[in-house]
Amino acid sequence: MWKEFKEFAMKGSMLDMAVGIIIGAAFGKVVSSLVNDIIMPPLGMVIGKVDFSSLFIALNGQSYPSLQAAKTAGAPTLNYGVFLNSLLDFFIVAFAVFLVVKQVNILRRSPKAEAGAAPPAPTATEKLLTEIRDSLQGQQRVKA
Repeated sequence: MWKEFKEFAMKGSMLDMAVGIIIGAAFGKVVSSLVNDIIMPPLGMVIGKVDFSSLFIALNGQSYPSLQAAKTAGAPTLNYGVFLNSLLDFFIVAFAVFLVVKQVNILRRSPKAEAGAAPPAPTATEKLLTEIRDSLQGQQRVKA
């Protein structure tokens, strides 16, 4: 059983997947920092000095000066600003993955297909069927 597990774990696709997950996690942190530290502050300034991460609704009906104050008081909150940041994170990651997959697909295309290479020669069966078709078309023209 150990041997089977070792073979399974050491397959190339397993190692590739592990590397992808590790790099994806690190990429997610970079994107979160990009959103929270680079994109959202100027966007908040343009909208009216709004810090998206501090947008919340206190569900107990009381008013709190900040999300941290509401959490300290133990108030239940609906943190829609944090959700907006997470949503933007997701769209940036999804777009980056789309671009990577698009580039991989471009690189995987065969150069022959892009160069307009001639189609493969017809098989013997295709040649025979073509002759039969042409013969039948010739007979129909003679009768008409």
